[in-house]
Amino acid sequence: MKNMKQVTAVLAGAGQRGMRAYASYALDYPNELKFVAVAEPDEGRREEFRRKHHIPEEHCYKSWEELLAQPKMADCILICTMDNMHYEPVVEAAKKGYHILCEKPMSSSKEELENMAKIARESGKVFSICHVLRYSPFFVELKRLLDEKTIGDLVSVQHIESVGYWHMAHSFVRGNWRNSDESSCMILQKCCHDMDILLWLIGSHCKKVSSFGGLTHFKEENAPEGAPLYCLDGCKHRDNCPFFAPWFYLEHPNGFAFSEGITLDTSREGILNALKTGPFGRCVYHCDNNVVDHQVVNLEFENGVTVNMTMCGFTDQCERVINLMGTRGQIRGNMEENYIEVMDFVNKHHYRVDLNIPVSGHSGSDSSMMKEFTALVAADGKGESRSNAAEAVESHLIALAAEESRLNDGKVIFL
Repeated sequence: MKNMKQVTAVLAGAGQRGMRAYASYALDYPNELKFVAVAEPDEGRREEFRRKHHIPEEHCYKSWEELLAQPKMADCILICTMDNMHYEPVVEAAKKGYHILCEKPMSSSKEELENMAKIARESGKVFSICHVLRYSPFFVELKRLLDEKTIGDLVSVQHIESVGYWHMAHSFVRGNWRNSDESSCMILQKCCHDMDILLWLIGSHCKKVSSFGGLTHFKEENAPEGAPLYCLDGCKHRDNCPFFAPWFYLEHPNGFAFSEGITLDTSREGILNALKTGPFGRCVYHCDNNVVDHQVVNLEFENGVTVNMTMCGFTDQCERVINLMGTRGQIRGNMEENYIEVMDFVNKHHYRVDLNIPVSGHSGSDSSMMKEFTALVAADGKGESRSNAAEAVESHLIALAAEESRLNDGKVIFL
């Protein structure tokens, strides 16, 4: 890395993921990556990004359209706009010859997904998707164990995505991903990279999908009697509600971690002001949400492996737990607790692998992905991305098939 040229970048979308998860790599490794322009509609976030990265004011834009109307000004672009605003900037960025890193999901349109895959195959540039789980030390170790046939041939997988009740309320009831008409269905938004990691681990294409689930709890009909539209409007149920917004954002450790997502002023007064009239202060039973709060997905792969995946918003922790069952053994693991257990049926050996994993985003995955992407751009695309867009499309098609099945009473969808 010491002889690698400094890569220049522009950012479209300075939200939590764009500004804090990915662009922060340039602050940690300024010799490798430098941002020279930003597009962000929120003035406060745009100014924060400009300040942190020392960007000239004339290179700060209110929209991705304004940014990409300019002559090409960097080696690469990070597209971290809202879910339904990925396709058009990708097309325009590709026309200008940028290397591209795009936040997931790529799109909820099959036609757009096919076009993006075509761009990835034909552009001659790096086009990666933020499927960060492929860079997690946890899943990298699982992949090694499976490839080495530690448990023989893989037969079946149980995969649980525990969303966390606090994450569910913040992101999928009150937040940006609450309504599929404005973003995408939850199984695509939250779990397309779970589908991707299953494809990577299993090493085969998926051929059949079925799914069940729905929006069970966060609905008007479940609101306690007399619950106001906003928590701060004198809710008498405040002491008996796990989603009471002031407690959630000011006291709960996980909720407080999301406070930067509701206001740039994270003082107690600033947070309370944001909760009085902003979307994150709403009663969870009086929101305009329509995405599911729980869903199960069944998959069958061409090599015969079957998968049961559960996503649920009613869990204490936000974590991924996996159970891999093979002909000669079994592997269990928890990504957030950083351990893997291996059971050998033949030698009766049981052993545990405790992983030394960074505390940064997605257990170090965000930084590892940025490291690879930056190196590939520095080499002008010479090399293979672990998360190239052409390959990433399949995970999205699986998620869309799961949603189609769910909406059709669990009908089996053939891919």
